[in-house]
Amino acid sequence: MAFTRVNGIVLHHQQLGRADGPALVFINSLGSDFRIWQEVVSAFTDRFRVVLYDKRGHGLSDAPPAPYTLDDHTDDLIALLDHLKIDSAALVGLSVGGMIAQRLAVRSPERVQALALCCTAAKIGTPETWAERIAAVESGGIEPITDNVLQRWFTPLFRETHADVVAGWRNMLVRTPAHGYAGTCAAIRDADLRPDAVRIAVPTLCIAGDQDGSTPADVVRGTADLIAGARFALIDGAGHIPCVEKPTVLSNLIDRHLQEAGLV
Repeated sequence: MAFTRVNGIVLHHQQLGRADGPALVFINSLGSDFRIWQEVVSAFTDRFRVVLYDKRGHGLSDAPPAPYTLDDHTDDLIALLDHLKIDSAALVGLSVGGMIAQRLAVRSPERVQALALCCTAAKIGTPETWAERIAAVESGGIEPITDNVLQRWFTPLFRETHADVVAGWRNMLVRTPAHGYAGTCAAIRDADLRPDAVRIAVPTLCIAGDQDGSTPADVVRGTADLIAGARFALIDGAGHIPCVEKPTVLSNLIDRHLQEAGLV
């Protein structure tokens, strides 16, 4: 693990796998850190230079004052890639991480080789719902909204049969800086990537969980319809965080997509 100052903030990141392999970057969801990928990345370290990082306001990275914009998050990723001397990479983004990936593919298409967009969309939620969540977090912190978030993250079956695991991920969520969480909520609230989706020209796979309470499958499929040539895949028995709930299924989908994109 390493810490690097970019754009005036310190980002926590880690590199795994082959230093001479093609770069594969994983981008986290709202309220999470890069540990959510721990059961997925092992499928790629034999062939790829895997990069994990905590976006601003999350994990062990700095949490500057809110609000943030999607371009703030995208600028951070570009600066991190520059620091690591990575000219181009395949991107796997979950939720807001998928929005960051989409934005980078539009702003700097030469830097993106392929996209795996997981439980995300070109537009997520409404300004009103995000304003309500921001107000709740600013007034009471993350704890009061946690149970509702976990219901979106994980299926009822997973919450019932893996209660201790869910409790651990709950700890991660509530320990996210409240202003970092709210700042990223503002970035999602203000981002509408639909007008630029047609400009994404790299091989793209959009993946949904059939029980995702945050970005339902039809919303994810709608984003796939906006991107030329994008494919859609549905994971049965998964909520919003399939990298925790269905890591093998997700790994296989990403692996097949990267192979079809000619990266392995």
